[in-house]
Amino acid sequence: MSLAAMMALALAVDALVGWPAGLYRRIGHPVGWIGALVSLLDRRWNRGRPGRRRIAGASCVLAVLLACVVPAMAVQAALPQGPAGILTGAILAWPWIAARSLHDHVAAVAGPLRRGDLRGARDAVSMIVGRDPARLDQAGVARAALESLAENASDGVVAPLVWGAVLGLPGLVAYKAVNTMDSMIGHRNDRYEDFGKAAARLDDLMNLVPARLTGALMALAHGSPLRPLRVMLRDAGAHRSPNAGWPEAAMAGALDIRLSGPRLYAQRVADEPWVNATAPDPAPDTLRAGLALYRRAMVLCGLGLLALGLI
Repeated sequence: MSLAAMMALALAVDALVGWPAGLYRRIGHPVGWIGALVSLLDRRWNRGRPGRRRIAGASCVLAVLLACVVPAMAVQAALPQGPAGILTGAILAWPWIAARSLHDHVAAVAGPLRRGDLRGARDAVSMIVGRDPARLDQAGVARAALESLAENASDGVVAPLVWGAVLGLPGLVAYKAVNTMDSMIGHRNDRYEDFGKAAARLDDLMNLVPARLTGALMALAHGSPLRPLRVMLRDAGAHRSPNAGWPEAAMAGALDIRLSGPRLYAQRVADEPWVNATAPDPAPDTLRAGLALYRRAMVLCGLGLLALGLI
């Protein structure tokens, strides 16, 4: 079975239908099921001294991976060979790809921002970022949305596709489990500094290649790829994240804007360096250009997977 072709088809299905609201109301979403398990283990195991919390956190990672990957291995083994197996596998992989959802969430910010509705744009951006939206001006909202678009293009789309193309459904589900754990417990604060360390480190490791590939796709989707490539190679390493800086820097170079920089959270200011620092702030219309760049990059990703499948 061609795993790459299976992932290309899963991406196409997601791009067409996303995750329907009616289906979500009836059964939720697989990532939400994983999140419920992580929350349960967090409540029960995240206690005691730092050493114990680190061991408990590693045990949480192992338990969640076993609960997710073992069923996925059984399903993968049961798939038929040939086109029927590719189609069935693609349908099973589809819920784990977030290409349509990401696009729609960022588009929901772009609409009110272009109309001058800063309050509506702040409300929409609060759904996809962790910083305090009430303190963001127009440029800050646009930056936050574009940074989320770039980072989640890797985390939510390219990375699961890469792991699915390499290891099939078990690889895809394993990646989503680790990424979900990182988003829930991989924080550097009193509660999760120790308990979430294993999840955060494993997420960094699993995103090393996909993040750089996403940056390359963003650059290639631009009419003049050398400029975003130069910005990416120059600025990605200065980003607070070992991975998020690559797609963010590529997008900043492609759109000729600056991203990252100081950001306001509920109780603190994160003094982060700028990416593409000498460029101007994004304007409301820049979100439309960013979404167009994202769509082209995802088309390139799908075509690349399809080409690998045919080979």
